[in-house]
Amino acid sequence: MTKFRPCIDLHAGQVKQIVGGTLTGSDADLTTNFVSVHPAGYFARLYRDHGLGGAHIIMLGPGNVEAARKALAVWPGGLQVGGGITDQNVAQWVADGAEKVIITSFLFPDGSFSQERLEKTLEALGGDKEKLVIDLSCRRKDGRWFVAMNKWQTITDFEITAANIKRLESYCSEFLIHAADNEGLQRGIDEELVQKLAQWCSIPVTYAGGARELADLDKVKALSNGKVDLTVGSALDIFGGSLIRFDDCIGWNAQQGS
Repeated sequence: MTKFRPCIDLHAGQVKQIVGGTLTGSDADLTTNFVSVHPAGYFARLYRDHGLGGAHIIMLGPGNVEAARKALAVWPGGLQVGGGITDQNVAQWVADGAEKVIITSFLFPDGSFSQERLEKTLEALGGDKEKLVIDLSCRRKDGRWFVAMNKWQTITDFEITAANIKRLESYCSEFLIHAADNEGLQRGIDEELVQKLAQWCSIPVTYAGGARELADLDKVKALSNGKVDLTVGSALDIFGGSLIRFDDCIGWNAQQGS
């Protein structure tokens, strides 16, 4: 059943909400909606205390490892972590307390999918697919969706299709998919993408990008027949937003029995 899933987005060691399409690596291009006065551990404790499982930490670029580890220490086994994950460090993040690890860019060297890298990552986890989440965050191109890597700036040649989803499902326990063109803009979700994800995915999938009202949870539930979860970021009051109350999201989950 659809549920609200929270996030902790880290940039330069701080919890921030950023317009996804502006993460070019140049501070001059960056559009930031919110910078928290609280460290990542504050939000980890908040989610833990409300039993909000499935929350994810995303490290956007360098300088975030210490903050992520401190958050994991607050709720060992309760948070997923992604950003800069490779076959070389994936097991260490689990040892550091991550419930699951989220992998994206490492799977797409030179913008093309690497089956070998996926298999090496799973091997580094002892073959335990339950520990692995594949991030297929994407951007639209010619009316279709293609995985976007390197802070969503590089569009790969990997299209999100039913066949490609099925190809990956045997290697992971979940998908995380940001609609990068909508991320941080609070202009509404990509309804068509939500519908397609519900049709194509047979394992849990979380959509993020564009949520702007509590009713978006109802919308995602209806569009996906309860198969897709929703992450809310910039619109939330705990991230400086004025459109959605965090407490209302908790209440919504409770109504669903989540």
